[in-house]
Amino acid sequence: MEQQYPSRLLEKAVGEFAKLPGVGRKTALRLVLHLLRQDAGDVEAFTEAISKMKHEIKHCCVCHNISDTDVCPICADGRRDVSTICVVENIQDVMAVENTQQFHGLYHVLGGIISPMDGIGPGDIEIDSLVERVGRGDVKEVILALSSTMEGDTTNFYISRKLAQFNVKLSIIARGISVGDELEYTDEVTLGRSILNRVPFEKNN
Repeated sequence: MEQQYPSRLLEKAVGEFAKLPGVGRKTALRLVLHLLRQDAGDVEAFTEAISKMKHEIKHCCVCHNISDTDVCPICADGRRDVSTICVVENIQDVMAVENTQQFHGLYHVLGGIISPMDGIGPGDIEIDSLVERVGRGDVKEVILALSSTMEGDTTNFYISRKLAQFNVKLSIIARGISVGDELEYTDEVTLGRSILNRVPFEKNN
């Protein structure tokens, strides 16, 4: 039976919250009613934060991580090792690796992985810009830190072919992470060890 709402405004707000991943209409209703009970100032601060994030947040022109500035704080940090790039699928993975405090190089966020079933090809993610970065000659090692799924392995292989023309060490994180696991859900200790114990990519093919 379809839920009946006493207000069309309430129903519309519930419908918008229900578009969020993992949020059903019952959870959406609880969230909306919670906001409805808050002070007007708190709700306005909430909506302003969402609006400013959407309109003002940037993507780093170097690594494609999200940032408040054109170059993200990681890329702008002169203490980072510019000769090592860790390639990850998404922004959550940057956060996961940073939380290990075991990696001190730079990142490259692909914005996805190759997945023909989902219509995502090499041209849909940031592989060409990675090749350009490596081609400048400052990079000595590229660490492939993608999820250990079929799509992740396919993307690793494609990147390895694209970077074969350069004199750069290609590594892959150690398989302390179970096959099929997403990087962002891996505990920090396991992920940190997987980065420290990375192995040459060729040994995994």
